[in-house]
Amino acid sequence: MAQRRSTTLCPHRYRFDRRRFALAFALTLTLSACVQPWERFQAGEPESAVTAALGPPKETYDLSNGGKRLMWPSQPMGETTVAADIDANGKVVDVRQVLQPSEFYRAEPGKWTRADVLTHFGRPEETTYLPLVKREVWSYRYLEDNTWYQLFHFYFDDTGLLRSTQKSPDPLHEHPDNENMN
Repeated sequence: MAQRRSTTLCPHRYRFDRRRFALAFALTLTLSACVQPWERFQAGEPESAVTAALGPPKETYDLSNGGKRLMWPSQPMGETTVAADIDANGKVVDVRQVLQPSEFYRAEPGKWTRADVLTHFGRPEETTYLPLVKREVWSYRYLEDNTWYQLFHFYFDDTGLLRSTQKSPDPLHEHPDNENMN
């Protein structure tokens, strides 16, 4: 007599699928935990959704398009500033972390002014005046590539026009052991 093939699936196959599902679920939970607070907002949401999640902004600036920029800086000791651009109707246009190279390199020496830098990045961590070269320097602490603690500097002439930029290691995070390395 010919044996009939069973059409039921093997129990071990279900276990394999369950394990795969459990692994995918765990991975999804892990990755969702890595989402930064500012990455959770979508364009078109009301301003109140942002302020409910992030709290009242520490800085607010009017934008040339009739909107405004709300900012949540972690300066002077932190490395992030979250900026939410809100249109004239009170809707979110964009929410992002602005203390990062892709944002810093948008600044245009010879075109941007102190007001442009202030509106884009918020208040600096530190300001200094260099009398020999007649430059005011605004410095912002940031974390480059999630690894390197840096300062980004904006150099303004006496008229308030941005003349140059520079990045440097953040001395706050320099280790004494590194000074004696040859």
